[in-house]
Amino acid sequence: MNTFALPDLGEGLQEAEVVGWHVAEGDHVVVDQPLVAVETEKAVVEIPSPKAGHIGKLLAKVGQRVKVGVPLLEFEEGRHAEAGTVVGELAAPATAPQVAAIRAAPAVRARARELGVDLSHVTPTGPGGTIALSDVKAAASASGGGQAPGTLRGARRAMAANMARAWREVVHASLHDEADIEAWPSSENVTCRLVRALIAGCKAEPALNASFDTPTLSLRENLTIDLGLAIDSPHGLFVPVLRNVAGATAQDWRQKIDALKRGVQDRSLTPADLRGATITLSNFGSIAGRHASLIIMPPQVAILGVGRIAARPIQTADKSVVLHRALPLSLTFDHRAITGGMAARFLGAVIADLKCAP
Repeated sequence: MNTFALPDLGEGLQEAEVVGWHVAEGDHVVVDQPLVAVETEKAVVEIPSPKAGHIGKLLAKVGQRVKVGVPLLEFEEGRHAEAGTVVGELAAPATAPQVAAIRAAPAVRARARELGVDLSHVTPTGPGGTIALSDVKAAASASGGGQAPGTLRGARRAMAANMARAWREVVHASLHDEADIEAWPSSENVTCRLVRALIAGCKAEPALNASFDTPTLSLRENLTIDLGLAIDSPHGLFVPVLRNVAGATAQDWRQKIDALKRGVQDRSLTPADLRGATITLSNFGSIAGRHASLIIMPPQVAILGVGRIAARPIQTADKSVVLHRALPLSLTFDHRAITGGMAARFLGAVIADLKCAP
């Protein structure tokens, strides 16, 4: 037997959690055939086979956390095949584990683990006998199950570790205000307007699009605005990155945002999609809430939160009071690096841009 270990997944990642096996003991595989899905922090990554051959033994269980360099499986010796060519036995041995018959996407497997659902007991309704996310939810509901108790896993585990680190390192301070958006047409794309306004804020105060280095107490302004977008999902909080937003158009933003949301839904984001944000936007008001005190992920120094749009009384120039649609804003900043004046000027520029008609 010769082993295949968890490879270096890049970006300093030291371990991953096995989400689901695509092969069983005795299976024949070819080069680059997906072997196993693993979750690294917030991304699900497919690990391909480095060679053609037969699987001798699976060495890691679903749900197990494996460090880089630790063996995942063993290949059988003496049963080789040319890359991409199947020779010898075509059918898997009768003793192959039954788990190989379970067909489910990595996101479905991850959700099943979170809900404590055994996929071998789920009736699939998807194409070709594939277990769908709705099948997992139905099984959990039928058993009276909910979030499985115990150690947090996957995205929830990464969020717990990251939030604890951010709270220890950053000196959080917040400013709250609101923008009068009565001039917006009903068809206005809220997210795109928020991106545009955030760019205006960064132009007014570039320091809020900077990175703070704690050991040296230094602030480095970033050349591009790489916007982290907080996206809620059943699997936890994801913050994929919209790159160089100031160098793109509103149409570009919309297409990329839609793609990132799909990536969150089907767990197809890569670790690179989730790293390198220079400032973050959280539109929590799409669910509920007016203002919030948010958490900054270092080395970022600011996060802009957006609350629920609602009618507010506004005094006009002639002293009369009318109801206008208002957009609540919450700016949390790292007070080690950003002064209150800087934060206020940033927020003022955001508000001024939001008030403008398209």
